[in-house]
Amino acid sequence: MRRVPPTVVDAVLAIGCFLSIMIMAVLNHRLEWWVAALAAMNTLPLLWRRRFPLLVSTVTGIGTGALFLTDSMGGIPAASLIATYGLASLSPPARMLTGVLGTIAGFASAAVLQHHQPLSYGPTAAAFVVAYALGTGARARRDRIAVLEERARRLAEEREVAAVRERERIAREMHDIVAHAMSLVILQAEAGPVALRTDPAKAERIFDTISTTTRDGLSQLRRVLLALRSEEAERHPQPGVESLPSLIEGVRQAGLDATFEERGEPRPCRSDLAVTVYRIVQEALSNTIKHAEATRVRVRITWRDDALDLEVHDDGRGVSGERGQVGHGLIGMRERVAVAGGRLVTGSDGTGFRVAANLPLAGALTDSGTPTESRAP
Repeated sequence: MRRVPPTVVDAVLAIGCFLSIMIMAVLNHRLEWWVAALAAMNTLPLLWRRRFPLLVSTVTGIGTGALFLTDSMGGIPAASLIATYGLASLSPPARMLTGVLGTIAGFASAAVLQHHQPLSYGPTAAAFVVAYALGTGARARRDRIAVLEERARRLAEEREVAAVRERERIAREMHDIVAHAMSLVILQAEAGPVALRTDPAKAERIFDTISTTTRDGLSQLRRVLLALRSEEAERHPQPGVESLPSLIEGVRQAGLDATFEERGEPRPCRSDLAVTVYRIVQEALSNTIKHAEATRVRVRITWRDDALDLEVHDDGRGVSGERGQVGHGLIGMRERVAVAGGRLVTGSDGTGFRVAANLPLAGALTDSGTPTESRAP
């Protein structure tokens, strides 16, 4: 029945109700033209019961009353019951209440005009109560289905947003790991042939550094991929603040004068914030190696009561000298700082390129979902 067009269903109901009245008129020997007119008035409005439920219920009720008063109904008022069901199913509460009051008024008027006892309309009144109950139940069922569909839609949207965020997070992780490792490898590989001719011992150390760097990069990349499995992620934790000295030592072995300084009393730090600190330093060092043409870089961490200040400063020209060199590195930094609810400052300060981040240890997003960011002139 759900596949049948609603207009066809309403047309069949209207024709069926009309024929039932005409059959009763034939059986009662009251087949007159005005009976047919009243029957049409009583049943044809059912064709529009879905669009105008209150109006159809009113017109059908008037036709039913006229047929009752002329003793032409001869049975249960099927058209009015169908209209009542549609009114309860499709109308808002205020209009439905109006229809209920109108039905009660119609019963009272018929009882007064025909001088009948109100109890004589008991079966018909019970049929109208059932019609109202069925219509109300259908309305409640539709509302419940609509609520469930809306909830399912929102859950689907939330899952999609979560999936996008997770893909972006994994992309940032892989970019930072691969970019840093490959930058060190390229730097060492370029210096290797020169050292091989002049200082074989240094060349051996360079090749050892290349091996160590690639192995460490592969290990970190494997941890990122295994993070998709929660049990594996627990056994292979991500690097954090405590891993910064070894990161900077790798840069120092690559030939860059790199120093690390930690000020203040270290405080408890969430694992995701610790990873953010590590990745920002890693990306900043990668940019220094690839783009800055620097000879010296300084990494400083300052612990405060409620925040952590991070600064990476080199003596090169920075990544902002050429538009094509910016890539996704600084974008990834901004996204990481946004998630942590901090503030990021990047740019040249006259003596080199500086990356500075203020990260709250509480780590909350701003109302807009992004932190306040500024660039050094």
